[in-house]
Amino acid sequence: MIIVASSNGKVGIKAAMQILRTGGTALDAVEAGIRLVEDNPADHSVGYGGLPNILGEVELDASVMEGRELKSGAVGAVKGFANPISIARKVMETLPHVFLVGEGAQRFAEEMGFKRSELLTPEAQSIWEQRLRETLPADVVGHLTTRGQVADWTKQVLDVRKSKGTVNFLARDAAGDLVGGVSTSGWGWKYPGRLGDSPVIGAGNYVDNRYGAAACTGMGEMAIRGATAHSVVFYMKMGFSLEDAGRQAMKDLDDLGGKYLDGMNIVALDKDGRPAGFSNNPGEMFIYMTETMEEPIEAPRIIIPNRKRWG
Repeated sequence: MIIVASSNGKVGIKAAMQILRTGGTALDAVEAGIRLVEDNPADHSVGYGGLPNILGEVELDASVMEGRELKSGAVGAVKGFANPISIARKVMETLPHVFLVGEGAQRFAEEMGFKRSELLTPEAQSIWEQRLRETLPADVVGHLTTRGQVADWTKQVLDVRKSKGTVNFLARDAAGDLVGGVSTSGWGWKYPGRLGDSPVIGAGNYVDNRYGAAACTGMGEMAIRGATAHSVVFYMKMGFSLEDAGRQAMKDLDDLGGKYLDGMNIVALDKDGRPAGFSNNPGEMFIYMTETMEEPIEAPRIIIPNRKRWG
């Protein structure tokens, strides 16, 4: 049994492993681990305390996928509900659909008994306001919600060094089943309704018991365009080792054109539960934990340089 996570998953990984140790499923473990990250107000990239969009609204995205039958559930641009990973699981388990967004996802959450809550913390609001004051004209700050057009202001205020973040959890349980979960508040100061790769099956999350699992953090638009999580699993299907599959999926991102290319990180498991992490940012780490460990191990990701450009 093993759990792999992005570094910010440390607050939830031991609780997730305890579920596996006591006979719980990989799905239960992934949901429980991610919920603890979503509830952590110190993490401004996920759930409660996440940074808001340019209008000051916190919008959350999440996905979950299980590798036995390739069942999936996802929600995007959810406002007012603190645990989108649990809503995504309910989508997977109760609807014929895979993906709900916006008002539809919120309606479904209420029908399933989830309680509304305030997501914007004072600290996150302060960070949001400071960035607006640093980058936008004084007559714009404070009046964004009354302006009909905010696209140009969004491009001006976005900062790839400050505004991205996601939590990934991958687990393999005693039955050999693989599950992946991803949750995020997306880019801070994003355009309202923006979705990154986190809720997109095949982009930010993909799992298949026969071959392995992968999940992404970083610039989600790149992972969407490259189908990056699916690529890792697909390359393992084609016979690549875990390391070679991750390297190739990262190298594929160099085929992307356009003005906006930046950081990408991957965590992955092969079908036998071997972990790995990949990044184009030197120094990036990931964590993993097996049933025999008292504490998770923090390990370096394999670095594959990619071209970066912005604007």
